[in-house]
Amino acid sequence: MMETVHVDLADRSYDIHIGQGLLGRAGEFLAPMLSRPRVAILTDENVAALHLETLQTALAKDGIESVALTLPAGESTKAWPQFTRAVEWLLDQKVERNDIVVALGGGVIGDLAGFAAAVLRRGVRFVQIPTSLLAQVDSSVGGKTGINAPHGKNLIGAFHQPSLVLCDVDVLGTLTPRDFLAGCGEVVKYGMLGDASFFEWLEENGSAMADGDIGARIHAVKRSCEMKADIVARDETEQGDRALLNLGHTFCHALEAATGYSDRLLHGEGVAIGCALAFETSMRLGLCSQEDPSRVRALLKSMGMKTDLADIDGDLPDADALLDLMGQDKKVVDGKLRFIMARSIGDAFVTSDVDRSVVHAVLSDGLVQR
Repeated sequence: MMETVHVDLADRSYDIHIGQGLLGRAGEFLAPMLSRPRVAILTDENVAALHLETLQTALAKDGIESVALTLPAGESTKAWPQFTRAVEWLLDQKVERNDIVVALGGGVIGDLAGFAAAVLRRGVRFVQIPTSLLAQVDSSVGGKTGINAPHGKNLIGAFHQPSLVLCDVDVLGTLTPRDFLAGCGEVVKYGMLGDASFFEWLEENGSAMADGDIGARIHAVKRSCEMKADIVARDETEQGDRALLNLGHTFCHALEAATGYSDRLLHGEGVAIGCALAFETSMRLGLCSQEDPSRVRALLKSMGMKTDLADIDGDLPDADALLDLMGQDKKVVDGKLRFIMARSIGDAFVTSDVDRSVVHAVLSDGLVQR
């Protein structure tokens, strides 16, 4: 069974294929796209050990030669040193403008490889083969590419759409439970920001999805990709509606910076906690009902996900310092920090009119509970 979601962006349109066994069929999808039968693969050590041979064998079966660079695993790879290494390697491999770079990995590899493809020879095509749930439902779709800076996350990058996305749900079975649940943070986010019925579906089926139900996983990935594709088609470069996809991310990025972009807090975990904080803030501002933050936290907890600042191991800075970190976010416009708040589950909106004292109180209360 394979589902397909189309991202409608005129001459930059592409398909997202979702199903089982797609990694082993990669050659049949890529062969018609190639001007010469050769691709360059960027991956990381963990993913390479699990999936690189399967991919290269699948490509060879369709007569496609491949070369691969394996980078260190982890968020620290998404910075200048490994990015520079990747670009220089692609140049060494004589990758041409009509060639394709393949990103085989999670969000780190997808973002780095996409950015490398964006700047190499002023832009070469690339294909996303995301191997984490978070990457399948979020970072592989929509063309946001980039690397981190000491000042903050994803501050260096470019919009560069992939030519194809292959989401093989079978590879999700190789994730650790923690990594899979981190991706669930992005899945639940879609229900919170624009589809109350999907949120309700997750309340009924989220635990089964987390426990390995393939049908539930395919549906969750497909619905998430449909929602993102629709928003990206309306607002490719985040001038308006696309900012909704950042629900929870303003809090999340500050927490990631506070924890040094380390394994103390995975991105999807930060998104889950950030969404809970965003709904708590919305409730205190009188925007949504008291029931909504409780439902958000109940769903996250039922799936075994992190929900509170207290769930983050180790020390955190105080609320003032976290607010300062939030001020480095990409969503600052004219010196004002844009938040994604919610009127209800499934009805999020973007605003710069948020009382900082309320945000400070939400953070302070969360820190006290630690």
